[in-house]
Amino acid sequence: MNLAARRVFRALCALAFASFPLAPLAWAEDASSSGSGGFNWTAPIRVAGAGPAYLNLSLDALFAVGTSSEADVTSLELGGHDPSQRGFTVQNVEVVFDGAVDPYLRGAANIIFQIDPEGETVVELEEAYLVTQSLPADLQVKAGQYLTELGRINSRHPHQWDFVDLPLVNGRLLGGDGLRGPGARLSWLIPLPFYSELIAGVQNSQGETAASFRNENEGEPLYGRIPEDRGVNDLGDMLWSGRWASSFDVTDEQTLVFGFSGVGGPNATGANTHTQIYGADLFWKWKSPRAEQGFPFASFTTEVLYRRYQAGAFEAEPEDPEEPPLVLPHETLDDWGLYAQASYGFTRGWVAGLRGDYVDGETGAFDPDPDRSQRVRVSPVLTWYPTEFSKLRLQYNLDRVEDRAYDHSIWLSAEFLIGSHGAHSF
Repeated sequence: MNLAARRVFRALCALAFASFPLAPLAWAEDASSSGSGGFNWTAPIRVAGAGPAYLNLSLDALFAVGTSSEADVTSLELGGHDPSQRGFTVQNVEVVFDGAVDPYLRGAANIIFQIDPEGETVVELEEAYLVTQSLPADLQVKAGQYLTELGRINSRHPHQWDFVDLPLVNGRLLGGDGLRGPGARLSWLIPLPFYSELIAGVQNSQGETAASFRNENEGEPLYGRIPEDRGVNDLGDMLWSGRWASSFDVTDEQTLVFGFSGVGGPNATGANTHTQIYGADLFWKWKSPRAEQGFPFASFTTEVLYRRYQAGAFEAEPEDPEEPPLVLPHETLDDWGLYAQASYGFTRGWVAGLRGDYVDGETGAFDPDPDRSQRVRVSPVLTWYPTEFSKLRLQYNLDRVEDRAYDHSIWLSAEFLIGSHGAHSF
């Protein structure tokens, strides 16, 4: 464990075991116990005497083991929390803090631990933000470091996924760690007889978590070009995003959710180059009227993303003096992709699923480009939930990368949850 990881670990231990200066910790009573004072394992940890203030504290650990016909697993798996090597992968160990700050604000933070293929511990602050709780006119402000609400998958943590790995289109267009960064967004719950919400936000546009924007790619070539640092000179150099999502009940047993998203900002391949990404998503779920603890059920999710990437002109001398120089024009690169997945909870605790992925890009001046080649993947999966605090998942991937033979991978993942974890979005 490196020095930064040790410091973060010690700070977390101190926070978990230290006494709060306001009042000692007290376990919340189960509201359904009719005043019996019984211990509630899933209730948040509350600060006694602090009014409505409370703290949800949890640890969620996600591991994978498996193998692939491709020795370089990262060439197949595009997500930062996907299996990264043959053998074992520590996909995601997440410490979550969530609770009420006061009657007006709620706060949340997610600290992530991983172990990379070289055995080094990686620590990152994935999210840390405030959300208002009492603005008028059904408005809400969210500010801090957060995942951009673009489609259904980008704003969800790995333990919320229905599959072991990230869809290909999200990994390619939004980056392995998802699109996120410091910023603020305003949402409005439209006063309609069904759920309908508009979201508009602005965030920083640089770094590896803004892969399609001002991402310098650690000095490595990107679409044949070497990205360069491009500062912020005005509001046009920020990342601007918007989303509209609605849902309604088709019948008493069926619910439909759909959304449209867009994001735009500068990229690092030129002084005046920009990127726009647009998306549409749909989610449908059926739950039996005789369901027991949510089973049986069926669901279907699909999401399509399109990216318009303005790549700047570039010229570089070859390493071999006998080779001609690399000359690339200013051009617009179009990339797109989608995934569609279905899940069937056929009996209590057991869910079978199938996902299909497709991603492609229009040929540019730099060709062939492995970062934009056509890819197809089919993934059947079987998940077992012994309880709501653990799961085991077995998944097979059949990958077809353009101009390559089929690749086969099989992964078994395991997850456990300790503590009280806040509710997830539907």
